[in-house]
Amino acid sequence: MNIGLIGYGKMGKSIEKQAILRGHKISFITNKTPTYKELKKNDIEMVIEFSSPKYAVSNIIICIENNISVVCGTTGWYKHFFFIKKKCKKYNGSFLYSPNFSIGVNILFYINKLLAKLMFKSNLDYKVSIKEIHHKNKLDTPSGTALLLAEDIIIEKYCDNWGLINFKKKKKSIYIDSKRINNIIGIHSVIYNSSIDSIEIKHNANNRKGFALGSIIAAEWLFKKTGIFSMKDVLKL
Repeated sequence: MNIGLIGYGKMGKSIEKQAILRGHKISFITNKTPTYKELKKNDIEMVIEFSSPKYAVSNIIICIENNISVVCGTTGWYKHFFFIKKKCKKYNGSFLYSPNFSIGVNILFYINKLLAKLMFKSNLDYKVSIKEIHHKNKLDTPSGTALLLAEDIIIEKYCDNWGLINFKKKKKSIYIDSKRINNIIGIHSVIYNSSIDSIEIKHNANNRKGFALGSIIAAEWLFKKTGIFSMKDVLKL
C-alpha cells in the first residue's frame, strides 16, 4: 500500500519502520491536517493517524471525504464519534479506530469482558478499579484504553459508572487511577478486590513496536473495505 502518516512523533516513526519492514511504501508524512491536493498528489491509499485530540477529527474527515481509508489511533476525541460515523456513511468511507492497537491489549479487552461477565453472574462482592500509567507527555487522562476497559465492565452490568479520585470508595463504580510518570510506555491493570482476595489482569507495554505493528496489521485488513471497524473485527474477538 501507499501509506500516508499523519502524526510523526515517536509512534509515527515506529509505524513507518514497521510498514517498511512489511513491504509498504510511506509516500507522505505530515504533522498537520493534509489538503486534498497533498493526499491525491502522493496517490495515498491508506492513512494511519496518530496525531492529537485537537486535530484528529479534521484529519479523519479529510480522508473520508476523499475516499481514502483511515486507521486512527489518536485518543481523546471520542465524543465526536457519532459525527464521524455519519460522515463515513455519507461518503461510503473506510474507517478503523482503536484506542490501542497492541494485539496483547486487545486480548486484555477480551479477557476483561469475560471476567466482568463471570463476576456479574456469580454475584460476588468485589470492588473493581482500573490502574493506568503512561509517560508524562500523554495528553488525555484517563487513557482511551482505560476508558474502554471501564465501558466494557459497565456493559457487562458489573458496575454502573466510572470516575477518578471521588469514585475510590463508591461500591458499584469503577475507580480509575491515572498516573503520568517519566517514560512509561503504557501499563493497564483491572483489579477486583474483596476482603478475601484480589484478582488482577494486567498488560505492560515494553516498547511501541506492538502498537505500531498492530496499526499496520489493521491497515492491511481494512484495505479495500468500506464501513466502520475496530480491532475486534480485525482479530475476530
